[in-house]
Amino acid sequence: MYLKLYVVAMKTLNRYEYADLEVLMSRMTGDEKHTAAATSTLDVLWVLYDSVLDVDPGRMRDPHRDRFLLSKGHGPMAFYAVLAAKGFFPAEWLDNWAGFDSPLGMHPDRALVPGVEIGSGSLGHGLPIAVGVALGLKAKSGRGRVFVLVGDAELDEGSNHEAIAAAPRLGATNLTTIVIDNQSSSLGWPGGIAARFAGEGWTTVDIDGRDRRAIRSGLTDRLPDRPHLVVAHINGKGH
Repeated sequence: MYLKLYVVAMKTLNRYEYADLEVLMSRMTGDEKHTAAATSTLDVLWVLYDSVLDVDPGRMRDPHRDRFLLSKGHGPMAFYAVLAAKGFFPAEWLDNWAGFDSPLGMHPDRALVPGVEIGSGSLGHGLPIAVGVALGLKAKSGRGRVFVLVGDAELDEGSNHEAIAAAPRLGATNLTTIVIDNQSSSLGWPGGIAARFAGEGWTTVDIDGRDRRAIRSGLTDRLPDRPHLVVAHINGKGH
């Protein structure tokens, strides 16, 4: 009962829109060394939670909900702002982010932050985990989609090479990967990031990572029989 009342109260109090995100992010002060990494994800995160993901604060334990995994966990400020805007936790939590007694750490913790599906921050883990979650959902009920956001530099990690190859071959058709490409990769990809995924059997699309209409289209206009990649291009490096 108390949980239901909490959720109702949160949905009533937190009536935030996209225009409010800058103010919400400004409430998190003290260590902004990963601000660029956070802001590069802002538009994609907003579109996901505003119009794509089938999840809300009242269904955080629903086994059929969509899952969003933030692999790029070292820049969680935008993620926290969007979660607060959508009522997953009080916006007042933002004022003490990374504080000694704050649930909002420099990396998101699924045991502390409502709405967070995985603890992340060690690069290269999110995509392999997402493949496993997608396959698990298909095996269990066939319901629920998985979206994972990674940085372009993360793709240098060998674990991602294996996940890219494995997902189509194992049938992870309910998986969408979003790569934030802000030209941070040390090695790069012959032909571009999309070519690497397409060569393994993914459907792919390149979009402007600041164009929210293009982001939504890139995330939703896809074939149902293959895993899907969205490369969101951002000007300016931010890891």
